[in-house]
Amino acid sequence: MNSRNKEQIPLSALADRCRRDGFLVLGGFSPARADVLPGIAPEVPARSLILIGSTGPGIWPVFSESPEFGDGAADPLDRFTRRVLCAVAGEFGLSAVFPFDGPPYHPFQQWAMTAGGFSPSPLGVLVHEIYGPWAGFRAAFLSADDLGPAADGIGVGPCPSCADKPCLAACPVDAISGPEGYDVPRCRDHLAGGKGEACLSGCLARHACPYGAAYRQTPEQARFHMDSFMGLSGT
Repeated sequence: MNSRNKEQIPLSALADRCRRDGFLVLGGFSPARADVLPGIAPEVPARSLILIGSTGPGIWPVFSESPEFGDGAADPLDRFTRRVLCAVAGEFGLSAVFPFDGPPYHPFQQWAMTAGGFSPSPLGVLVHEIYGPWAGFRAAFLSADDLGPAADGIGVGPCPSCADKPCLAACPVDAISGPEGYDVPRCRDHLAGGKGEACLSGCLARHACPYGAAYRQTPEQARFHMDSFMGLSGT
């Protein structure tokens, strides 16, 4: 990696560049003593992490026109993500790690909570103060330089202050209302049993969340992810 200083990597320019290919900067941080980040190279620690994500309206128009989407091979979204974001990281002299690398897997949810703006939710995903449950983690960029904060005024996610929690009542099989949180087997059994057609066009509980409605997935995109969840296609 070619190290650059803060003035050479304006984060606004990085955000604009990511947006061109359907991605966005979700935040970032300079690690404290307790934070564990991958090394950039032997003897080169990471001094900044920038969290890269996507939302439905941002990534789908680009990804659905990509070579990976139509080539019939496994894991099209992961391969698209790696190709595009490795190129972006290279342009800015950064290194990239991905949530689908592993095992062992990188602690993206922990990094997101450190970056700020997210809260845990009954849905089993983190919910963002702006994007709601529709912000997906796609990569983390690492820098050998301290780039400063990746966002100004980031607060906490909305779930702790959400009194009504409509997501809990929206699931037709109560897959997220139990004390153990999201019941994945119950959800899959419902989808596989032929009664979950409405859910295949978008998780009803997720759609019930009042936050980030403008960033929801389209029915086509939701079906793509549901097929992956059911093992019918790769992401």
